Amino acid sequence: MKKIALFGAAGAVGKSIADALRARGIEYRVVGRNRGELEKTFGGDPLAEIVTWNPDDPESVRAAARGVGTLIYLVGVPYDRFELHPVLMQKTLDGAIAEGVERLVLVGTVYPYGMPVTTPVKETHPRTPQTYKGRMRKAQEEVLLKSHAEGKIQGTILRLPDFYGPGVEKSFLHSLFEAAAKGGTANMVGPIDTPHQFVYVPDVGPVVLDLAAKPEAYGRWWNFGGSGVMTQREIANDVFAMAGRKPKTLVAGKTMLRLVGLFQPIMRELVEMNYLLTTPVLLDDNALVGLLGSVRRTGYAEGLRLTLEAYQNADEK
Repeated sequence: MKKIALFGAAGAVGKSIADALRARGIEYRVVGRNRGELEKTFGGDPLAEIVTWNPDDPESVRAAARGVGTLIYLVGVPYDRFELHPVLMQKTLDGAIAEGVERLVLVGTVYPYGMPVTTPVKETHPRTPQTYKGRMRKAQEEVLLKSHAEGKIQGTILRLPDFYGPGVEKSFLHSLFEAAAKGGTANMVGPIDTPHQFVYVPDVGPVVLDLAAKPEAYGRWWNFGGSGVMTQREIANDVFAMAGRKPKTLVAGKTMLRLVGLFQPIMRELVEMNYLLTTPVLLDDNALVGLLGSVRRTGYAEGLRLTLEAYQNADEK
């Protein structure tokens, strides 16, 4: 039986998918550049095969994809190097197709939709990104969809909103959980009073696996709205209350991001995406639910509590 491989597995979503595979007793391969990071995360799992790759080396890509039936694509790039997204997708596809990989699932974002013209946003919403990052993510998708249309590989895309969860540091809510767990002020990107969607990362793995197993899922994209709609301020108030602390937040809007960006260039990269907080893309995932029958969806009350507890326990160790 051909394996499932997680390319770019070292992040939080890769761990969630691996947890779901382990729960189902399915062997899998994790692929990344840094063997040490992979060993730290997956080394204790007898179901996991660890493989390193260099996406700039075609033979390395082919070796990583050899014997794989379904490739789940999670490859990240630096936030200021989004031009690499379509390039790395093409290099991965070239190797995967050459090795006879049958299916590729891209775990994607809301960026390609651009500024929302409807609320909520269904899969039929136009992909008209106004930002550079959105255009590069759309270009990445087009590379996959072209290969699917040409019959070279079956491709599908799962769009996720922003995320949070235990141990998830690359989240808008990371500083909030740290402040609630340890005391201090939560640094947040605002505005924080607009409706927003977050997905609890442990929910992602089962949804990805269920989607990958559906033949009718391929050739298009799907939305997953996660835990639903809530404002960041409501989340902050709830998390601080769970911790028994008074809410303390420092909110950086577009102007402050520009100023901070003078000294921390990576913060400048958040400016063009600030529309996601002023006019958020709220995903309608009825099509996904219709396809899968049901989706794992942890409510905010439970997800925020479990995440806070993980931060508190980490502080105690």
